[in-house]
Amino acid sequence: MNSITARRRHPLARVAVVALALGLLGGGYALAAPNGSTADAAIASGKADDAAEGKSLFVAHCASCHGFNAEGSNKAPTLIGVGAAAVDFQVSSGRMPAADAGPQAPRKPRPDWATDQAIDQLSAYVQSLGGGPTRPTEEQVNPALGDPAKGGELFRANCIQCHNFVGAGGALTYGKYAPPLNPATPTQIYEAMVTGPQAMPVFNDSTITPEQKRDMIAYITHVRSQVDPGGSGLGRIGPVTEGLVAWVVGLSLLILASIWITAKKRRAQA
Repeated sequence: MNSITARRRHPLARVAVVALALGLLGGGYALAAPNGSTADAAIASGKADDAAEGKSLFVAHCASCHGFNAEGSNKAPTLIGVGAAAVDFQVSSGRMPAADAGPQAPRKPRPDWATDQAIDQLSAYVQSLGGGPTRPTEEQVNPALGDPAKGGELFRANCIQCHNFVGAGGALTYGKYAPPLNPATPTQIYEAMVTGPQAMPVFNDSTITPEQKRDMIAYITHVRSQVDPGGSGLGRIGPVTEGLVAWVVGLSLLILASIWITAKKRRAQA
């Protein structure tokens, strides 16, 4: 007993206990944690081999702004942790690579090098850097599987403040704007909700579930085919545009009618 007590009081005893505890903790974490997290992240967005090809594309077309390791710079933010969904949305819609440093990157035709395969590879590389939202499956974005009525309720509760009740878009502050949703594909709509590009907030799965996102996609794509029984939709922007047209056209007709009446009276007097 005295020998055991003496060993416990040895100056190196505390160091040995701490080292043993750290070793047990590290070993337990290694057993519990998933193996190859970065590889799994790349596979979640495509093939593991795509990440290597995607890195070459990144260095050639993106590194000048985002840094050679996607660490970001004074020109552009870091891409570590943004996920494959953000890459697919930005590049497939032509917003990236950006043409200039304006308040918001507009939608434009994608560059020639940004083929579907190239976007797959670039997405896999960025996904492998630090995870993030992955690209949705075809089932998640299939409008035929959604409920437009439920999607309309969700859209009106969360989106019409910026995008208008039919997704026609609208102006924001400081030169930014909510873009019209008509050109967006179902995949791009889903990716925008989970990544929150530019001024848009993020609607993660705890806020709006994947099923609800699909319902919203069903509503957005459904209203595109709706007709305007009252005549011209005037861009379907709403009462502001309708009131402006009514005011300008109505006032113009009143002025023309006044000119015609007074001209007719002058001819009668002559």
